[in-house]
Amino acid sequence: MGTGTNSHQGHLRPSHGGTNGPATPNTVHKPSRSGKLAEEITNNTQAEQQLVVFDLAQEAYGVDIGAVREIIRMQDVTSVPHRGDYVSGVINLRGRITPVMNLRKRFDLAEHEITRDSRIVVVDIDGDDIGMIVDAVTEVLRISTSQIEPPSTMIAAGGSDYTVGIAKLEERLVLLLDLERVLTTAISGEAIVELPAAALT
Repeated sequence: MGTGTNSHQGHLRPSHGGTNGPATPNTVHKPSRSGKLAEEITNNTQAEQQLVVFDLAQEAYGVDIGAVREIIRMQDVTSVPHRGDYVSGVINLRGRITPVMNLRKRFDLAEHEITRDSRIVVVDIDGDDIGMIVDAVTEVLRISTSQIEPPSTMIAAGGSDYTVGIAKLEERLVLLLDLERVLTTAISGEAIVELPAAALT
């Protein structure tokens, strides 16, 4: 099992209104807010949203920064038995066994080799930390809720069934993910939160 996080400590710098900015360094710590994005978009309770944006199969996805625990470089993922196809296994994150999901597989996208830009985005879902493998983390983005539209049935990108909105920026779209739908379904369907215990037996 890979025991080192091999993460580059620091904070992601936010950009405003869709301005591109490299997401380096690679670690960010935030409290749990896994279910807030969908609620705030639906009820329009916040004038702005702050998102962590990452790439997956040349599409941009965003998640509420409040749900993101850490962003770390790729490390060895230990396979465990009786896991789903899109559950890669577990990692040792500073002594805590954390399950890791391959988001490309979760969204039925083509396989992609791990590169130096690949990252594990560790998010909190109802008190459980879960890692998501993504192609790259690009930026922290601050946008107005007026730039967010409801999900469109015309969007054919992977994971479109799990979006709560689409951020329309000047030159691109960012699909806003509902982490509870992405991960809670995975938890119930693949017993992902039981993986740490299985890895220790």
